[in-house]
Amino acid sequence: MPVISVPQDFNEDDLYVDLEGLVGHPLFLKCEGFNFAGSIKLKAATEMVEAAERDGLLTPDSVLVESSSGNLGVALSMIAASKGYRFLCVTDSRCNLSTRLTMEALGAEVHVITEPDPVTGFLGARIDHVRALCASDERHVWLNQYVNPANGLAHYRRTAPAIARQFPDLDVLFVGAGTTGTLMGCARYFREWHRPVRIVAVDSVGSVTFGDTPARRLIPGLGTSRRPELLDESFVDDVVHVSEPDTIRACHRLAGRGFLFGGSTGTVVSGATEWLARQEGRKLTAVAIAPDLGERYLETVYRNDWVRHLYGEDALDTQVPTTTSRAA
Repeated sequence: MPVISVPQDFNEDDLYVDLEGLVGHPLFLKCEGFNFAGSIKLKAATEMVEAAERDGLLTPDSVLVESSSGNLGVALSMIAASKGYRFLCVTDSRCNLSTRLTMEALGAEVHVITEPDPVTGFLGARIDHVRALCASDERHVWLNQYVNPANGLAHYRRTAPAIARQFPDLDVLFVGAGTTGTLMGCARYFREWHRPVRIVAVDSVGSVTFGDTPARRLIPGLGTSRRPELLDESFVDDVVHVSEPDTIRACHRLAGRGFLFGGSTGTVVSGATEWLARQEGRKLTAVAIAPDLGERYLETVYRNDWVRHLYGEDALDTQVPTTTSRAA
């Protein structure tokens, strides 16, 4: 029986869902949402805060500041509360209401950006706001998940080794691409492993991470409006882009089997399903990483009127997804 004194000490790291019966191909889904922050971002948040403490960047008067679409903000809110720091999260209008309320319940101050930068979108506008905050008050400490090496290091040290222990014969790993911390940490680990593992990045249509044309994206989590500084494409073997209607369909198919996962997970499952369908019957040991659970998406992805209004009735048809992919 685990007994903990701080919330970040608990994380279920060895839970997988066998999705073969749902997607028609062997696929194990690594569930990262079973911790008090509710997502994989707990690992990066813990690593970045502890690195800042070791480097002497944080004092009792410090105010942690971060730009986040949601999950990292919740994780940092929780850690800040447990350690006695103030935390200010800069998010934007796409952030789920329940996520904002969770951060505030944990004592965080939340700034919501309502107008995107004309070139770099909401992400650029959020980062500009963070920089202005830091310039205005030296107590503000920006962890900067977009360039912080501790972001990827968390997954090099924890996420990838946990997968390797459970699947020593792993052939392919599907990882969603946001800041690319999870992607790069896992890819670097498996590049050094005893057998080759194909790394497939799953991104959102409209994201510029891998050089595609920017377009509207309304589901927070994966994708960026500027190229992530952490990304090194030489570690990525394939890229699959998933449309938001396909993300929604995948989420609803999973929920139809009793598994309520988040939007990022729906994107990864949709991309993995499409990639595996093109492998012409090859028997592969495949794992996909599910970053979060679905409770924070109840007012968006799982609300039918929201889906119909933004994507049309077809987005609620749980048909086989249609995605696009290419070699990285």
